[in-house]
Amino acid sequence: MSLLSLIVIAPLAGALLILAIPNTRVKLIRGSALAASAGCMFFAGYLYVAFDKTTAAMQFIERVSWIPAFNINYYVGVDGLSVAIVILTALLTLVSIIYSFNITLRVKEFFFWFLLLEAGMLGVFISLDFFLFYVFWELTLVPMYFLIGVWGGPKKEYAAIKFFLYTLFGSLFMLLGMLALYFHSAPHTFDMLELAKQGSPLPLNVQIWIFLALYLGFAIKIPAFPFHTWLPLAHVEAPTGVSVILAGILLKMGTYGIMRVSFPILPQAAKWFMPFLIVIAVINIIYGAFCAMAQKDLKKMVAYSSINHMGYCMLGMTAMTAIGFNGAVLQMITHGLITGSLFLLVGVIYDRAHTRDIDAFGGLAARFPIYAGLMIIQVMASLGLPGLAGFVGEFLCFLGAFPAWPYYVAASTIGILVTAAFFLRMIEKVFLGPFNEKWAGLKDLNLRELVAIVPLAVLTLVIGIWPRFCLDLIDPTITYMAGLLK
Repeated sequence: MSLLSLIVIAPLAGALLILAIPNTRVKLIRGSALAASAGCMFFAGYLYVAFDKTTAAMQFIERVSWIPAFNINYYVGVDGLSVAIVILTALLTLVSIIYSFNITLRVKEFFFWFLLLEAGMLGVFISLDFFLFYVFWELTLVPMYFLIGVWGGPKKEYAAIKFFLYTLFGSLFMLLGMLALYFHSAPHTFDMLELAKQGSPLPLNVQIWIFLALYLGFAIKIPAFPFHTWLPLAHVEAPTGVSVILAGILLKMGTYGIMRVSFPILPQAAKWFMPFLIVIAVINIIYGAFCAMAQKDLKKMVAYSSINHMGYCMLGMTAMTAIGFNGAVLQMITHGLITGSLFLLVGVIYDRAHTRDIDAFGGLAARFPIYAGLMIIQVMASLGLPGLAGFVGEFLCFLGAFPAWPYYVAASTIGILVTAAFFLRMIEKVFLGPFNEKWAGLKDLNLRELVAIVPLAVLTLVIGIWPRFCLDLIDPTITYMAGLLK
């Protein structure tokens, strides 16, 4: 059994084990969930160590015939595009499960769905067979629906149904695109690497229709304007640990899908769509930032900032160069770390104060120095302060896109200014000024919260100071992919 199969099987086995544990054994259920996600993280850590950073080729390949009649295989592998996201998925799931030990409602079901969600996400990032990719893609839908719909906030049912319907709508178009690729290939295949070889000769009009079908599936996940409306509601209603996964990993499935499937298989259509994609990217950046600025709810503000930051990923992708692609992938990784930790930090204050109203606080830095310090580090990273992880990815996205789209890039800088404005205003209202005595009884971060948040803050600093930590993993593959699109 390959390392990649072990990475997916670890959370799957944990989920099945939890089903066999009685509801009353809450500590054992939590321990089993922690052990399964920690095991997955261990395998992901070994993947980082064993990964050959000098080649663009697929590694750790495993291929087993699954449905021979239709040439469908269990076909997995990783390259520089997917390996970092696999490791990020394992890390964010582990810290989210640690944070979610405060869940007391239907603990068994919660951790079962959480581990099943992890297995689905990991499967998406390692799949090299489009059918297998689609199966894992759909597998993530059901756990997220229940995690929001059962353990969410006051509007949880509406948020869960909206998320489900939006994503299912996109998945149906993706299915049509996948079938079109299958029937246009000779011999018929779902092998992504083979489809990439056969895709280029397809007529442009065929490529455009298939690209559009796939784009609808991926854009809803990003979420790209105008398909973004499900995201703020889902984030606000979701429990904290689920919000971390939603922002940190699920959104990346959209941008990853475009870079893994649409660009290599349909290169002419990708070039044809670039003027459209750059407009969507700029709208995401500016509109997302202004929407975030209008929010009084801390969690909703961070949710809208995700729309803004995913716009930077799209901006880097429209460059069609190695620099822009590197920036897009690095931005995907750093956004997962930064926004994931911001959702954890918002969850900390909500668990104590039972409000997320920015205007309700004041002067918290003096009484809660550890909380304030971590929040300020991650906020500064999110607004792109040099020396922190958020800066490097954004800079490479701008650097890559500028030669091709100078005016659009210039317009996108508005998003940086607005992001700085709303985050700095939040710091001023929540942490500075006179202390609101209403919160005198609150306590600073406890050990469980520190264990969940500090690793993400440390990685934010490490990648900001030493971006090669990530770029060395992704650059050979990304440079090769950019070369295919010239």
